[in-house]
Amino acid sequence: MAAPLPTVFLSHGSPMLALDAGAAGQFWQKLGRELPRPDAVLAVSAHWTTADPAVSATVANATIHDFYGFPQPLYQISYPAPGAPALAKRVTDLLGAAEIPVGVDSARGLDHGAWVPLKNMYPLANLPVAQLSVQPQRDASWHVALGRALAPLRRENVLVLATGGAVHNLREMARDGGPTPAWARNFDDWLERTLLAGDEAAFVDWTRQAPEAQRAQPTPEHFLPIFVAYGAAGAKPKAETLFKGFTLGSMSMAAYRFDA
Repeated sequence: MAAPLPTVFLSHGSPMLALDAGAAGQFWQKLGRELPRPDAVLAVSAHWTTADPAVSATVANATIHDFYGFPQPLYQISYPAPGAPALAKRVTDLLGAAEIPVGVDSARGLDHGAWVPLKNMYPLANLPVAQLSVQPQRDASWHVALGRALAPLRRENVLVLATGGAVHNLREMARDGGPTPAWARNFDDWLERTLLAGDEAAFVDWTRQAPEAQRAQPTPEHFLPIFVAYGAAGAKPKAETLFKGFTLGSMSMAAYRFDA
């Protein structure tokens, strides 16, 4: 039997990484080559938010261009990965067993939080993909529990791929580039220290314990996916830093791997 897959959190950055990979996109490409090949992907994207968890169960994934004001070639990109209805059913069964309410969306495709990294990781678009939503009105502990309910997927050769932003404040990013401000670096470094130390109590209490938490994450949706990835690795997961760096001044591109 193959070893359980890790779970992964990626900061997905700008949609422009679909056209110009840069250092982060090149890392994604390398990651896709180096990870054991999964049979399917469960993408947990910051760009799908719902009151209760929802999972997509379409047969064929449409490419959702959920952004505005970018160059026209970006809107012409298609990432036609197959859907994963069987995986969606497995997700609903696992969440149901954990008494977590879950809905099924049979029409939703892949938003850019999912398809931009996946295009770099698996450019042939031949892996079945389902998406899982996050709940911004729920806290970190809820999302860890959501992930823990999905932990059996690791042994079923399903890659839980969560994408958001380790530091994500669009109002304070430097659109023309610039140095990384101290507040952004302080939060990013706190996150790495906390994860590598295995300090789950501090991690889930990030709004009170992390420096500049409100500034680094003015709204929580881009941070919540990391808690799902963390929980989906199982009890007391070990974190590994896969990538560190900033773009657009304050936007962290940090990536982490979790193993039980």
